[in-house]
Amino acid sequence: QTYETKTVLITAGSHRRKLDIPGAQEFENKGITYCASCDGPLYTGKDVVVIGGGNAAFESAAQLLAYAKSVTLLQRGKSYRADPVTVEKVLSNPKMTGISNIELLEVKGGQFVSSLMYRDLNDNQIKEVPCEGIFVEIGLLPSTDFAKDVVELNRFDQIVIDAKTQASNTKGVWAAGDCTDTLYHQNNIAAGDAVRALE
Repeated sequence: QTYETKTVLITAGSHRRKLDIPGAQEFENKGITYCASCDGPLYTGKDVVVIGGGNAAFESAAQLLAYAKSVTLLQRGKSYRADPVTVEKVLSNPKMTGISNIELLEVKGGQFVSSLMYRDLNDNQIKEVPCEGIFVEIGLLPSTDFAKDVVELNRFDQIVIDAKTQASNTKGVWAAGDCTDTLYHQNNIAAGDAVRALE
């Protein structure tokens, strides 16, 4: 339908970046998940893997250490992007293993996930991590494709806004939440952004 209006507030949010390797789609919700706080208790006493190297990945690993038998964090790059103090604290846990400079190859399993294959770029060897859960923390993709010809987007496809008013560069169009270029993306911050836009 078409609506005529003087103003528009875009609150389209974002969605999780997903793994693009064999087995990833097949085992979605069968061991591959995106929320440690939601699903962590389901993996009590089990071996799990966290994919990523930023603060979100390390925070997920920290949550999972309270439940899991072991947590292995795999990161593509050579150095972690998370805050050094967070990295040091999480990796000091005896149940925690961090492996960087890897290339993900394949998720394996039967009815559910049983392992993750990767290439260790430090020695070019293909290795396998036995696991029953894979927690993916490799970023968010803003849901802004429908607005790309209307408002200015940055290189991450986030809507560029005035931080004081939430206004976009297009007159009459505001945006709030995870679809914008604000520094932090959380539910409570998104709600506050929307209230500011309505002011």
